Parts: sequence; structure tokens; C-alpha cells
Amino acid sequence: MFRRSVDEGERAGGTSALERGLEDVPGGEQMAGVNRRTVTKSAALAATMLLAGGGVAQARTGKTRTAKDLTVRLPAPTGPHRIGVSTLYLVDRARRDPWEPLLVREVMATVFYPARTVRGYPVAPQMARGAAERLPFIEPVFHEGLPAKGVNWTATKTHAHTGAPAQGVRRPVLLYSPGGGDPRTFGTGIAEELASRGYVVVTIDHPGDGSEVEFPHARAGRKKVRETVFRGDPRTDPKMFRTVIDTRIADTRFVLNELEVLAAGRNPDAEGRPLPEHLGRALDLRRVGIYGHSAGGTTAAEAMYEDRRLHAAINLEGFLDHPPESPGQEGKLFPIARYGTDRPLLLLGTDGFHYRKELERSWSAMLAHPHGCTSRRQLDHAAHGVFTDYAALAPQLQAAGLMTAANRIKMVGAIDPAVSVPLVRHHVLSFFARHLPACRP
Repeated sequence: MFRRSVDEGERAGGTSALERGLEDVPGGEQMAGVNRRTVTKSAALAATMLLAGGGVAQARTGKTRTAKDLTVRLPAPTGPHRIGVSTLYLVDRARRDPWEPLLVREVMATVFYPARTVRGYPVAPQMARGAAERLPFIEPVFHEGLPAKGVNWTATKTHAHTGAPAQGVRRPVLLYSPGGGDPRTFGTGIAEELASRGYVVVTIDHPGDGSEVEFPHARAGRKKVRETVFRGDPRTDPKMFRTVIDTRIADTRFVLNELEVLAAGRNPDAEGRPLPEHLGRALDLRRVGIYGHSAGGTTAAEAMYEDRRLHAAINLEGFLDHPPESPGQEGKLFPIARYGTDRPLLLLGTDGFHYRKELERSWSAMLAHPHGCTSRRQLDHAAHGVFTDYAALAPQLQAAGLMTAANRIKMVGAIDPAVSVPLVRHHVLSFFARHLPACRP
């Protein structure tokens, strides 16, 4: 997700989810029925929802805030399954890295899955320690108003248990590609919700692009924590943007290949680190979907177009065209926008995206195809970052006095997290429940 600085344009088309209310979700009755009356009660519900995830951000009173003073909390998943988690270090020896002089392409991925038991298995942190320690020096460059100090990012916990044995049931697999310059770790909330509802979710980092990516060890040519090469918005550089998306699609296809290795009973981790029991058995690679945010949404849509192994995709406010080569020109549409798709695609946006006028061209082209496989929805009173964990975290930072109201609204919108978090989860879950249904608990 890139920081935007242009003035807002006119409201994009699409149906407001808040105006329409939520549809029923198979296995998701707790999330159904958000409507106007629910929205009016959202302020009262906000504290309850966040407490379910471990509480509103806490700050020591009477002291200057330091990195140890504030712990932000992720909202809890609502599905019936307990969650296991495992991290994969994957090395593609057939590709060179596009950003650094490395002879191989390395990818980090996290797998969230329904666990058979979590007893005795520790709760995983949201981020590896090295990445969390570097975050305050990097993330504020991409997200205006994030505090450079005052938050202990190493202390934020997930609701998933490291190494817990997987249920021995074949389940649909969903891949996640984060926004440009973002790490996979800030897509944890949606990934956990999907895993709690019976999906195996694989979140993918794109090193060199992602803000901070921690590997098991350093190697020649890079440190243990690899930082982004971006110093601005890649859409202002057509060549760079093309490299971003091409690399992400190649990463996605490579991860799919490695999941096939895992499903066949072998260990794809380049270090040979032990995997959770029955993890490979849990993968049903006949039912694979993908979703992504911003540049990850572009990646999700175009990867589905290029790879028949992907059967459904969600684009969370990603462009479907290249930036123009020169001012006054129109950028070239990606093939999926030029030719359409014969598989389900959801375009989910917000009314507060600064670039929604520019987004409209490629999304309208996508919707103009007669196949009827593409749908579009919109969140009102929301902004671009609402599709990430910042939807819940930014309001906590604001409440603690570490982020201004204006910057919170610019990042995620004025929408209350008690509304936005279940609403985004609902849209993602209901789409995949229709097109890639998970097993019943």
C-alpha cells in the first residue's frame, strides 16, 4: 500500500455495503445482519470487539510512552476452529532477485490452518522480532502519521499457535499478497478469520518490495531483515511498477509450486525446518483462491488470469492497468482487464481511496465484459488501509494519543473498527464461501 498525496476525486460507483447490509454467510451467522441499526451501535461495540482480541491498546499512565508502553491488539477470529501457524522459507533457484544482486529469489510465507489441537503450542507473534524492531523506522515512510516511537510492535500477538498439528482434512487454500511496500504480517486478521472458518491461508512476502522481511539468517548480499528498496510510489515509475507486478506474480506461482511439493508429502522449506503434523494433508490444491490488497490486488487478479490453478480472486482496491508512460496518456490495461475472466473476481473498494478516479478506468473495463464473472462492492466512510490490520490498530493508536484523527481517517477512514473489521471479513469470507466452500466443522 503506497502513501497517497493527491486530492480526493468524486465518489466511485458500486454499492455501499453499509447501506445494503450483509448477506448470510455459510457457517458465519455471527457476521450477518450488519445494517443501519448495527452501525448506530458500533461505538458501544468497538470496545467489546477489541477486548475479544486481547483489549484496547494499553499505555502506562503518568509516564512518557516508549516502545514498551503500548501494545496494540488484533481482533479475535470468530470461526469455530482453533488456528495453527507455520512459516516457510522458500528459495527459487531458477530466478534471480530483481531488486538486489542475489542469484536466487527468496520468499517468506506464513501458513494459517485449522488445528487439531493447540494445547502446549505457543501463541505466535504478529511479526518476527527483527522485523518488528525495524518497523518504526520504515512504515512511517509509507503510512503518514504512524508513530516512529511509542509502540512495542514486538509484543502484538496473533491468535494462532506455532507448530500445532493440522486437522487431517483436505481444505481449500487461499493465497494472500499484501499491498506494495507492505509486509504480509499486516494481513494477519483476515487470514486468521479465514483459517478459523476452515481454510488454509498462505500469506506471501515479496522481499525487496515489502517494507521489512525477516529471514531465518543473513546471507551474502542481504541482512537477516531485508528492507524495501522503495522510496516513493512505484506507480510514478512505469518500469518499476511493471517489475513489481511481474515479480509478485512469479512469486505467487512459485509458492503454488512449493505447496504442491508440500501436499505430496515433502518439505519445501529451504532450511528443512520441521513442519506441523498433517500440514501437507490439509491442502486441497484442487480448490485454490487468491486475494490481495492494492498492488497485491493487482497481483491476485492477474495471477488468476495467468494461472488456471487459481479458481477465484478478490482484488482489494488494486489497479488493473499500468501507469502511463508519459503525462496525458492512458496506461495499458492488464490482460485480465482487456479480455475479462471466466472465473469469479470480486472488486472491493472504498469511498475514501485518494486514487479512486484513476482506479475507475480499469475497474470499469473489467466490469464491461459480458461474462458476468466480476462483481463490485464498496465500503463507505473507509479508506485504503481498511483492508489491512491497520483497520483495528490505527484507532488504537489514535486513542492512545500516538496518531492524529486526521491521519487515522486518511489511513483507514472514519468507520469504526467494530463495523469495518467484520464487514471486510464478511465480504472476503462470503465470496470464497460461495466459490470455494470450506468443509463444515
